[in-house]
Amino acid sequence: MRIILLSFFLFLTGSLNAAHIIGGVVTYECLGNGFYEFTMKMYRDCAGGGAGFDNNAPVTIYKGNSNNPLTTLFVSPQMIQNIQPDINDPCLILPPGICVQEAIYQFTYKFSDWPSAQSYTLSYQRCCRNAGVSNMFQPDDTGATFSVELTAASQALSNNSPVFEIFPPIVICANQPIDFLHEATDAEGDQLIYSLCAPLKGGGPVGGPGNPGNANGCDGIVPNPACPPPYESIDYVPPYNPLNPLPASPVMTINPVTGLLTGIPTAQGQYVVGVCVEEYRNGQLLSVIRRDFQFNVASCEPVVFADIKEDSLLGPQDYLIRACQTSEITLINESTLNTFLDDFYWQFEIDGNLQQFPELEPTITFPGPGTYNGMFLINPGSNACGDTAFVQVEIYTDPTAEFSFFYDTCVSGPVFFIDNTTPGSGPIAEWQWDFGDGEVSGFDSPTHIYSESGEKWAVLNVVDVYGCAGKAIKKVSYFPVPALILVSPDDTTSCPPATITFTNLSSPIDDTYQVIWDFGDGSVDTVISPVHTYETDGLFSVGLEIISPIGCQTDTLFKKLISIKKNPIANFHYSPLFPSNLNPEIALIDSSLYATGWDYYLNGKRIGPGPNLSYSMPDTGWQELRLIVSNVLGCRDTAVQLIDVIPEFRFFLPNAFTPNFDDTNDFFGGTGILPGYNGFQMQVWDRWGQLIFETDSPYEYWNGLYRNAGQEAPDGVYVCLVHFTGPRGEPFEYKGFVTLMR
Repeated sequence: MRIILLSFFLFLTGSLNAAHIIGGVVTYECLGNGFYEFTMKMYRDCAGGGAGFDNNAPVTIYKGNSNNPLTTLFVSPQMIQNIQPDINDPCLILPPGICVQEAIYQFTYKFSDWPSAQSYTLSYQRCCRNAGVSNMFQPDDTGATFSVELTAASQALSNNSPVFEIFPPIVICANQPIDFLHEATDAEGDQLIYSLCAPLKGGGPVGGPGNPGNANGCDGIVPNPACPPPYESIDYVPPYNPLNPLPASPVMTINPVTGLLTGIPTAQGQYVVGVCVEEYRNGQLLSVIRRDFQFNVASCEPVVFADIKEDSLLGPQDYLIRACQTSEITLINESTLNTFLDDFYWQFEIDGNLQQFPELEPTITFPGPGTYNGMFLINPGSNACGDTAFVQVEIYTDPTAEFSFFYDTCVSGPVFFIDNTTPGSGPIAEWQWDFGDGEVSGFDSPTHIYSESGEKWAVLNVVDVYGCAGKAIKKVSYFPVPALILVSPDDTTSCPPATITFTNLSSPIDDTYQVIWDFGDGSVDTVISPVHTYETDGLFSVGLEIISPIGCQTDTLFKKLISIKKNPIANFHYSPLFPSNLNPEIALIDSSLYATGWDYYLNGKRIGPGPNLSYSMPDTGWQELRLIVSNVLGCRDTAVQLIDVIPEFRFFLPNAFTPNFDDTNDFFGGTGILPGYNGFQMQVWDRWGQLIFETDSPYEYWNGLYRNAGQEAPDGVYVCLVHFTGPRGEPFEYKGFVTLMR
């Protein structure tokens, strides 16, 4: 069943693509002592996305006729909910694309000057309305003002405003009466007078997409603060006005006492409507509450259509369902049902008997191939909400899939597959081959080459022109030997010991094949891709034999495939054999074999290339000399020798000096070369055995004074004694005589 509201889609096509303001109302409750709770209800079209409700919406309060705001409050919605649409015909179902959301803002404010002899006006303004509104100019560039006036009379009586009970219907049907009770309640039971009135303008598109400028100005999308009263009403498109807001015959009116809204709309569209309720007590006007909302007028035809999922149409509501040979068929219902349309059943003539099925989507067992006629009845006997669909079910015989194949069992090559299918009710339209190795084909009799051996399960699926299918599965034992033996060693020229990986690229083979390798050096192996180490140099031919599980054999000899070169042998000598710090230069002479590259290292640091090298030893003591040689293949060898660089000493004591301070021969001390000395001591004695001078540094000298600071020593001969220890612990001692002359 499907309820058709076709004309409704036509006028909503362009307008439901964005979400806009479609109404709102502001009411208040007096809490006492100047405290008021305000409730602002906003409504938006939420179909198709668009702008949502404002958080921190700017609500501005003005006092009296002042254009300066008293304050601006920033409030957010306490609740956002969807308003479910309701229409006035039980046989009708709403089309898609209808979405209305309500946001409820509640906030309190205390008026310090209360009760006041002047009114307070509370306002919120927001752009914009739906572009598809028909009764006003530029609706998508025009916003709305939601406002309430807290009059002096209402303040004096601590009055509460009236509150509307329910939201008007979202969708009303063209050419059908409206009878909506637009009723409000009042806590104090004041007299309420209802009237049609004009919705108010407020804000504009400035600051929105494509409209640069101040978004908070009076023509901005969210004026902040809201602009001061009075406010202009919307600009109606003639002949519409507040009392004639939409095309209707009779015109739309509202009962001033009950709030009953009546009339018969005559044209589809979207229309902005305003309803005001005036509150009186003892003849005095206390408040005016203005509700602003949007009517969607649709062309509604109360006709029910039965609909099912079919393969083709034989005529209006005459459906053909095709099915292949099976024991059960499930009929898929595509009608739209609601709570008022719950009387339906299917009936079919099966084996000469009329059988009924009460399920919405029944599963029916038909006895076999053939044609079966039936119906789907909805609300039988109802003229407005009833309908019947005629159903013809054709059941076809499935095809019987079958195939054969042939190939050369010992030589790797193609396998030829032949389709032997027996068709059912119609010719075969599609072949789907799965060869069991991940490869497929859509030909009727394909040729396939397997890249790997093994037991393969080949599958043939066939589909005829009616969509009926058959399936056949057969095992293909594919164990030929490779048509060409291919191997790939990761190295063919190296030095011993050379470890080489032989990758077997021959196809098809697997672990069920017998594989025999001959590496040419007396060694063999039986794995598919072996790793072998050649220990000696030479030129080696490699043989490979492959035997399949069914006894097929092939072999190949790869002549002189592997060349193993001799390793280089490092050796060198140096001259002189006993270098020293006084004679540090040495010559390094190569005596290696089979080498093409040489590098010398001293204590791990490279000092130069070879084969021969001259080098000055930088230090004394034992040093490690290392020669690393290589050949053209990069194979290397190392020779290491230790060399002792001898620390040699030279020390000299003069036999006279003249400490007369003429800057010539004024000091006495030893000179020479003292590498790595320890425990140095020099002493000078006079002939009576008195110690005249003493030092533990070879760089401190005697100046001819007692202890280098007392009286002058007399001219004469003095005894000098020097001793110290060399770097290798050997003792040195020098004795001599020195003559002092001034």
